[in-house]
Amino acid sequence: MTLVVILTVRCEALDAFRAYERKAAAVMARYGGAIERTVVTAPDSGGTCLKEIHLVTFPDEQALSAYRRDGELAAVAHLRDASVVQTEILCGEEGPDYHAASG
Repeated sequence: MTLVVILTVRCEALDAFRAYERKAAAVMARYGGAIERTVVTAPDSGGTCLKEIHLVTFPDEQALSAYRRDGELAAVAHLRDASVVQTEILCGEEGPDYHAASG
């Protein structure tokens, strides 16, 4: 399964956010999940928040659920709470390969 996760992050809490994400990625790996790619936008006009977009994969819904219930992840949730203003999660599937040779 593929997720597109759009996180709105407080700029002043970016270090806490990155610490959380490093831990989350390590926990995710135990369940076969991975942050495949990240994209970071420039801060908003007030310089208070930026968006970080993650392309995340998991083998299936059960693996994602197990990751979300993990105690180690819960132990660092305070870092996420201090840094993330909003989260949007889009769940999809692998799309077409537009780089493939046309036939």
